[in-house]
Amino acid sequence: MTVKSRLLCEPGSLDVSTRPMKKGSGICEGKQADIAVVDDDQSIRESLPDLLKMLGFTAQAFASPAEFLASDFFRETDCLILDVAMRGMCGPQLQTELKRLGSKIPIIFITAQADKCLRQRLVEQGAVACLSKPFSDTALLEALNRAFH
Repeated sequence: MTVKSRLLCEPGSLDVSTRPMKKGSGICEGKQADIAVVDDDQSIRESLPDLLKMLGFTAQAFASPAEFLASDFFRETDCLILDVAMRGMCGPQLQTELKRLGSKIPIIFITAQADKCLRQRLVEQGAVACLSKPFSDTALLEALNRAFH
């Protein structure tokens, strides 16, 4: 079964009965995907990992890009959900730093900014998606699905 079929049943419905698996060389390895959430908004850091865990992922939240980079979880991360605007290093700067480090972690940006040009530019620079806050569970699952394909 592909990651896509594990993540999405029918449009608009969530299937939490199966656990999304990490993709490796086109084949699921039987490992839960490890997802890092980096956002300076405490409410996002508290709620989004809970949703991801309910959906069968392993998730850990970080208040800043520096905290994420200094963590052991950084090397285990299969997908990064990253806020665009944060104090200090912002999301796009972390994306650039990860590229410099040779990391190929798929990135899903989340933002409260209504700038369509910014969202398009982030995707053109390699992000899987850029979701506008607030985003639906379905939109998040579709972005995660793209991240693992």
